[in-house]
Amino acid sequence: MPIIKLENISRSYKNGQVVIEALKNINLSIEEGEFISIMGPSGSGKSTMLNIIGCLDKPSSGTYEIAGKRVEKLGDGQLAEIRNEFIGFVFQSFHLLPDLTALENVELPLIYRGLIGKERRKKAVEALKSLGLGERIYHRPSQLSGGEQQRVAIARAIVGDPKVILADEPTGALDSKTSETIMEIFQELNNERGITIVQVTHEKSIAEYSKRIYHLLDGKIERIEDLA
Repeated sequence: MPIIKLENISRSYKNGQVVIEALKNINLSIEEGEFISIMGPSGSGKSTMLNIIGCLDKPSSGTYEIAGKRVEKLGDGQLAEIRNEFIGFVFQSFHLLPDLTALENVELPLIYRGLIGKERRKKAVEALKSLGLGERIYHRPSQLSGGEQQRVAIARAIVGDPKVILADEPTGALDSKTSETIMEIFQELNNERGITIVQVTHEKSIAEYSKRIYHLLDGKIERIEDLA
């Protein structure tokens, strides 16, 4: 059974009297443990597609299943539960809270799950140590390099043992060497932990770390490129 399945997904927005079709009849099936990339020019629908996969937006039409659950018609509260249970997010700009330490930032998703302090802290420390940040857990984002901040963001994404990581331009704010390190972490999470990874990127060299690239154009999947 696919962990992610989009069938005839369309998404349109109204801008005054103009209807903008961001996605047009998207069909996409991702098996558990796959690592795929989404590429396309600005305005091709990449972010809209990732937002729908991440239950941050709802399609105008079509059906969406994640881990066998139909989610396209769920309410906001139910979607939040799906996100918390199944999905970890990694963003280009890290989205770390500046007044919190690395440890406190990683603990946040576990607070929403209701984990008690001792158990929560243990899991957060383990996640940070697994990414080589054991000596930086009490540092705030301003005290960390860009690569370290992104590793904190990845630790936050994996601390709840998600089935899927969604990454939106995860290396967009990083230099080439640090980008390579981050992508090697993604490959390790995919190969060793079996986490399904879906990333949006505009860089072909970054997309080539995945096993398949979906090329979007004008809200449609133009072609699929297999790399494995």
